[in-house]
Amino acid sequence: MSQLHPWSRYVAIGDSFTEGIGDPEPESPGGHRGWADRVAEQLAERTDDFAYANLAVRGRLLQQIADEQIDPALALRPDLISISAGGNDILRPGTDPDEVAQRFDDAIARLRSDGATVVIFTGPDIGMTPVLRRVRGKVAIYNENLRYVAAKRDAIVIDMWALRELQDSRMWHPDRLHFSSLGHHTIARATLGALGIEHDLQPMRPEPLPGRTWRQARTEDLGWAREHLVPWVVRRIRHQSSGDLITAKRPEAGSPRR
Repeated sequence: MSQLHPWSRYVAIGDSFTEGIGDPEPESPGGHRGWADRVAEQLAERTDDFAYANLAVRGRLLQQIADEQIDPALALRPDLISISAGGNDILRPGTDPDEVAQRFDDAIARLRSDGATVVIFTGPDIGMTPVLRRVRGKVAIYNENLRYVAAKRDAIVIDMWALRELQDSRMWHPDRLHFSSLGHHTIARATLGALGIEHDLQPMRPEPLPGRTWRQARTEDLGWAREHLVPWVVRRIRHQSSGDLITAKRPEAGSPRR
């Protein structure tokens, strides 16, 4: 096989987004696939001896990712690193997106120290969600900071805010906090495109959603709040994380093929 791109070792770090939550796959390590696994699979098809590790753990805050994942990631000697971090911080009341972005900049400086290509992600536009829209302004401010960091550190940006396909509710898991399999597939396509990689991931275009009455929408919102929102709020109050006792699903660099 000829070398069709410049990377041979890819390490993904971050939180639930990069771990692949919302895209269940029993045969994948950790029981979830996600956009990063999909990207790694495509990269592996285009070069010999490709290695991939995924150190992301759900629920992690930016400082936890910096403290727990950056050094192990660099120890794997990657030439390609992706990081999505800070989203869980931004969702918390009272956080300052400028301060979070400064710590993100520090993290990117460390990741770029050995010359690896670094990929970062802006937050998606969450204006269509019933609860998260309250922090839409914070997400927008954080995104502008991330674009500045990317320009400063020469990182590649996957602009999920501009990825209008993510406005479709079918791109989201029923918990409305994570992406569905369709969402992860769409983000993998966007990532490969930003890396300049030709790939065979085809757009997935589901049928239009049937119309809903106001009463049906209200019932769905109440069911979602009971099943997903309330447990999430309770964990925040108790200072618990969905990632407690969870470890990285791919801690060692190896073949991404299942």
